[in-house]
Amino acid sequence: MAGALVRQVQSAAAALACRVPAPVRPLATPADPRLKPVLGDAGPPLIGHALSVLYDTLEFGRRRFARYGPVSWSEVLGTKVVTLIGPEATEVLATNRDKAFANEAAYAYFIGPFFHRGIMLMDFDEHLAHRRIMQEAFIRPRLAGYLRAMNPRIAEGLAGWRPGRRFELYPAMKRLTLDIANEVFVGENADQRASDRITKAFVDAVHGGQAYIRANVPGGVWARGLRGRRLLEDYFRDRLPAHRAGGGDDLFSVLCRAQSEDGKRFTDEDIVNHMIFVMMAAHDTSTITLAMMGYYLGKHPEWQEKLRAESQELGKNAIDYQDLDRLTTLDLVMKEAMRINSPVGGLFRQAIVDTEILGHYIPAGTILMTSTYTTQRMPTWWPNPDEFDPGRFAEDRREDRVHRYAWAPFGGGAHKCIGLHFGGMEIKAIMHQLLLRYRWSVPADYAPPIGYGTGPMPTDGLPIRLEPLSEA
Repeated sequence: MAGALVRQVQSAAAALACRVPAPVRPLATPADPRLKPVLGDAGPPLIGHALSVLYDTLEFGRRRFARYGPVSWSEVLGTKVVTLIGPEATEVLATNRDKAFANEAAYAYFIGPFFHRGIMLMDFDEHLAHRRIMQEAFIRPRLAGYLRAMNPRIAEGLAGWRPGRRFELYPAMKRLTLDIANEVFVGENADQRASDRITKAFVDAVHGGQAYIRANVPGGVWARGLRGRRLLEDYFRDRLPAHRAGGGDDLFSVLCRAQSEDGKRFTDEDIVNHMIFVMMAAHDTSTITLAMMGYYLGKHPEWQEKLRAESQELGKNAIDYQDLDRLTTLDLVMKEAMRINSPVGGLFRQAIVDTEILGHYIPAGTILMTSTYTTQRMPTWWPNPDEFDPGRFAEDRREDRVHRYAWAPFGGGAHKCIGLHFGGMEIKAIMHQLLLRYRWSVPADYAPPIGYGTGPMPTDGLPIRLEPLSEA
């Protein structure tokens, strides 16, 4: 009840903040007269547009696009941020053909203290070097091995669910994906107490980047994030010697042994940093996607039955790697859920030289963000963008082909998500077993309130009516 009240207050405050008048100003005077200035406004004093960004994300993005077009600036907690909406602007930032944009400085402000030295926060040659080593952990034989390891954990986790009229899907999926990450990435079957402790550490670290007071004040969101980071560092450092010495097939052990073609390997510190970031990214994005797939399938039972029939046709309780391409309808639903509710809401970069985007002048030092969440929900590129319609990805329609960056939940360019195939595999493996074990529904008028973590996420636990399939 208290949490619901807090969310209502946050939403009301965000709605009120957007009505505070603020003068429209250029971000900077173009150094090149052929370029246009980026227009925008600072929003309310002190916090700027932070409330709207966190608690009214989609509508805020739509309002900015309607008012300013695909390139605009706003202020968030004292920092001016240029927001890019639309596939054309997203492509410029993601492909970074002129190497005018860097990752580390942009992410450092938001999540740097909590996920520093993660693969996404690296730039240029260093990023490429680390990516080449890490790629060994995501080749096809490794993925097939991860799937074999995760299937029993999925079955065990789903068997422990307690059906009822109000089953909270989001925290249940979060617990399951983190348990899978412990099994597949760390090679451990953690007890519930340890699992809950690690889950809280990851959650605190993610939320730390959203703190309004960005200082180590005892009891504050930032301080909890830093404490979560320290706990995660200790967790992986304690386990590192055993993984260095062993020959396990879990990702932790693979990273200890992995090397590039020229023999480069990760240091102990590299491994700890990469494990923290990869585990956060893997379980958090999968959790959001699975929970929202569950919501849409609960609201559209005809699609749930289509997927169930497809999984039943396979004739097996758990999928093998070669089955992934056979779940074609599940693939459509997964893509549509990622379109409507992109699990990573946007990409951050910083301009390291004066440059331009779509004819707008971007001075060096500018923080930029693509709003993938908004882009994938705009009628400019998507017919009926708020409608759940998996058929839009079918071969006879392929609405995503309007532009190569119209659908970009995994980013693009050199920084395209290295774990995208793992994520899709995990989601399909879990959903396959879930469909064979349970049926679920949500009230026709129910829509989960959406907040913002790594991306847009349900903030009410996403309650569903869950029933055992044999008794449904």
